[in-house]
Amino acid sequence: MKLGVFHFNTEYSIRADELAIAAEERGFESLWFPEHTHIPASRLTEWPGKGPLPREYVHMSDPFVSAAAAAVVTKTLKLGTGICLVVEHDPLALAKTVATVDQISNGRFLFGVGAGWNREEMENHGTAYDKRWKVLEERVRAMKALWTEEEASFHGEYVDFDRVWSYPKPVQKPHPPVILGTFASAWGRKRVAEFGDGWIPIDRFHGDLATDIADLHQRLRDKGRDPASVPISMFDIFETSEDDLKRFADLGAIERAIPRCPTADKDTVLRWLDKYAAIGRRIGAM
Repeated sequence: MKLGVFHFNTEYSIRADELAIAAEERGFESLWFPEHTHIPASRLTEWPGKGPLPREYVHMSDPFVSAAAAAVVTKTLKLGTGICLVVEHDPLALAKTVATVDQISNGRFLFGVGAGWNREEMENHGTAYDKRWKVLEERVRAMKALWTEEEASFHGEYVDFDRVWSYPKPVQKPHPPVILGTFASAWGRKRVAEFGDGWIPIDRFHGDLATDIADLHQRLRDKGRDPASVPISMFDIFETSEDDLKRFADLGAIERAIPRCPTADKDTVLRWLDKYAAIGRRIGAM
């Protein structure tokens, strides 16, 4: 199991490029940035973490600009979105953004995607909450066509375009892995088995993580897919302990764990990186 870093990347915390340099120096495998284009000031949707919405959800920076900034100051660190809210993007524009970041990073980009939880936020972008997964799937399939075909076309219910040229093409072939983030639902695992190149679960939402992983693997086999070809990136937007990381490693089916570093100043984050790098070495993840 490898060890990554998740960071909310606000204007009052360590910069993305500074964090990337420090993470790579300490041997972390990847760095992941979340996305909310905005947070509606008046909303009824409850935050899945329960309680008041944490301040950093309002302040996070753009994940693609952040990933590009991190890419140009590093050589081996993988950069990921954790997660990109695809339902809030035009797929023609998003395909170009993803391919450009993959070019800038020389093929180090990991495209974590999800449909989101904030009804008012996605509806401000024109996506109805009850249609979000259908919209996401169509947009992902359309982007795969744009990345892999010289003249791509796509005709669906939510995405429709005739032959187009779309460049640049990604460095990674056929395209950066599309890693699907879901909550602990059979519906989400079904989506991963059907069109995901990986899975991002969040530990706190799983009552029995091992059973849910076994369920995903069976769904993949039922689709004629090798479970090893759809790696699991264990994500945490809360706090991950050394015991948690040991538990993930002991499961044997998780490719990487991605604990959250503090939304804090540079010195605080550097101390956290040192602590988790030491943990990673103790559990064989670095």
